[in-house]
Parts: sequence; structure tokens; C-alpha cells
Amino acid sequence: MLGHTFVSLIDNIMVGQLGSAELAAVSLGNSFIFIAMSLGIGFSTAITPLIAEADSENDFAKGKSSFKHGLFLCIILSLLLFGMILLAKPLMLLMQQPEEVVKLAIPYLDLVAFSLVPLIIFQAFKQFSDGMSMTKYPMYATIIANVINVVLNYLLIFGKFGFPQMGIVGAAVGTLVSRVVMLYFLWWLLNKKERTKRYVTNIKLFVLDLKMIKKVMSIGLPSAMQMFFEVAIFTAAIWLSGLLGKNHQAANQIALNLSSMTFMVAMGLSVAAMIRVGNQKGLQNFKELRRIAISIFLLGLAMAFVFALLFALFHNVFPTLYVDLDDPINRFDNKEVVTIAAKLLLAAAVFQLSDSAQVIILGALRGLQDVKIPTIITFMAYWVIGFPTSYFLGKEEYYGSFGIWIGLLVGLTTAAILLYIRFNYLSKRLISQNEQN
Repeated sequence: MLGHTFVSLIDNIMVGQLGSAELAAVSLGNSFIFIAMSLGIGFSTAITPLIAEADSENDFAKGKSSFKHGLFLCIILSLLLFGMILLAKPLMLLMQQPEEVVKLAIPYLDLVAFSLVPLIIFQAFKQFSDGMSMTKYPMYATIIANVINVVLNYLLIFGKFGFPQMGIVGAAVGTLVSRVVMLYFLWWLLNKKERTKRYVTNIKLFVLDLKMIKKVMSIGLPSAMQMFFEVAIFTAAIWLSGLLGKNHQAANQIALNLSSMTFMVAMGLSVAAMIRVGNQKGLQNFKELRRIAISIFLLGLAMAFVFALLFALFHNVFPTLYVDLDDPINRFDNKEVVTIAAKLLLAAAVFQLSDSAQVIILGALRGLQDVKIPTIITFMAYWVIGFPTSYFLGKEEYYGSFGIWIGLLVGLTTAAILLYIRFNYLSKRLISQNEQN
């Protein structure tokens, strides 16, 4: 999961050397991408619990059918999301964002939007591999992708070794190429492994079972909406910060990018919860299911506490990685960006615990294939409680960018508490019903 965010981290650090307008442009462009990614990645998570359950039951036919239908739906979704982003580009001109930022963001967005197609298809293979408890192979693929992205960024952003100097468009080219390679490399690894070769070859993609399509969609669509509601509120934070100016938007991007790194660690544990809860559901061992899930919750909270300490201790240091403070042209802007970002990281430090808890609990609930009530919970937490708080406190006359992040903290904490209540209720009920039977 960190591999996805490292692509954006490298893009941000390298583009940040060009100036705050370029960093804000990548932030604005990626705000559209993050929304689409959340839907694609969220939908693909439906594959993992279905594969984990079939794997624990040793049911190959059920597992291959789950994967094939999940892959088919991910391909369709990737093409739809690419088209939607292209159609949504004119929105940039209506969002009262800085004009120079929009002008830079549009060509960047075109290429990165297309990279969603290989990324979401990759997600289908990744979630399958995760469901088989083979999580190393997607990791190898993302490492390869990140190496390629760094090299291409260096060559194309700055025009090194005779390559054209393409600025932020060069970062988009690096992202696209790395994601295509990532998809092919994961398929190649799974094809080489005897245990998974039968699943990923001879896929009759257009021989479909309507019942299985409905089953994948019944888990995938609510899961996609859960992730969308959370990512969308962070995207709204980017847009709200854009109303305060390009430096606020650039600072917000720095804090968001660093928070995304720690969030992806929690996402990895969320996948672990999904796999192991799915396994135990298949085995009908609900006491072990609850024990494993709570163990992962506690591990996530412990790691989140470490990240919170790092953010608090180094809140003045981390933002300096993203901008060139020695740049004579942008020196004043870059200093302001660092000052704002340092303050935002203090808010990010506080919500590490809530952010980690809510995403790991969501993973456990997906493992139980319980998705409808959690979708309502995430909507209420982020959009009925969190966003209005961000909007009100984020005005310039109140707390500005810091107020926006207070709203994020309120939304995440509400989600974490309500989702845990839901898991606690369901797991205890399953144990009680099993004992009675």
C-alpha cells in the first residue's frame, strides 16, 4: 500500500523543486485522481474477502469465479473513471482556484488520468494475491514501479542526459509508465507460481455469471463509497485550501502527502484484517476471528502512536523536504508554505490514531462482508459532521488551513468510534449464534 503513495511522494518532492505553483498544480490534479482512485481501489477490495473465504474452503472454482468477475468489473470501472476525469476537467476553471495553477494542472491530469486504467486493473490482481495470503508479490511490483518512477521523473522533469525538460508533465509520464510495468510484472509473478497460475491464465473474461457479478458488486460498490467518502473529504480540504491561496494549497498537499504515507501503513493492516477475518469466516471460527481482529486493531494503534510522535517532533523539518528554501525567486512563498505545513502536521499527528483505527476496523468489517451499515457510518462521519466543521473553521477569519484539518480530525474520530461499535456488536453476535448452534 505504501508503494502507491511513494509514487505521489516522489512526484511531490521532485516537482516541489520547481516552485509552489507547480506543487499546487500537482495537488489540484491529484485531487481529481484521488477521488477516482478511491472508487477503484475501494471497489477492488471486494475481491479479497471472497478469495480468502474460498481459499480457506479449498474451493478453486469459487475462487476463480470471484477473481474473474472482479477483474472484469475493475476493467470496466477503470475505463469509466478515466472518461469521467476527462469530462470533469472543466470543473477546474469553475472552482475559483489560482489561474496559474489550473493552467499547469490540466496537461498533467490528462496523462495521470490514463494511468488509472493499469492501476485499477493492477488492483484486481493485487486484491486476488492478498486474498491468497500472497502479499509479497504486489509489494515487489510496487517497488519496481517506484524505481522506474524515480528514474523517469529525474530524466523528464529536469531534462537530464539529453531527455526533454517536461516539468510536471514529465512526472505524469513517469507515473503512467511505472503503473503499466507494475501491472505486467505482478501478472508475470503470479503466472510463474504454481498455486496461482490456474487463476490468472485462461480467463474467459466475457463468459459471465450474473449472480457472481451481483455478489462482487454488492460488496464492491459500498466498499468503493466508503473509501470515496473519506478521500473526498481530504480532496475537499485541498479545494478549500485553494480558496486561501496557492501557498495554503501547497502546504495542504505536503501535510496530506505525509499523512497518506502513514495512512497506507494502516491500509496494509486493514488488508491483513480483511484476509484473516475472511479466512476465519470461511472456517466459521468466530472467537478466533474476533481475537485476530482486535490484535490487528491494537497493532495499528501502536504504530499510529509512533507516527504521531514523529509528526509532532519533526513538524518543522518534514515540510522542508518538499521545497527549495534557497530558491531566490520563490524564497518568500516557500517559507510561507513550510510554516503553514508545519502547523498542519500537528493536527495530522493528533488524528493518526483515529485514522488508523477507522480504516483497520473497516477492513475487518469487509472481511465479514458487512458493508452497507459501515457505508452509512462513513457518510455521516465525514460529510454530516466532518466537512461542515472543516468548512466553518477553515475560513480565513477563523483558523484557515488549520481549521480545515480540525474538521478532518472530528470526522475521522467519529468514524473510528462508530465503526468499532459496529464490529463489536457483529462479532459478539456471531460468537453467540455459533455457540447456540
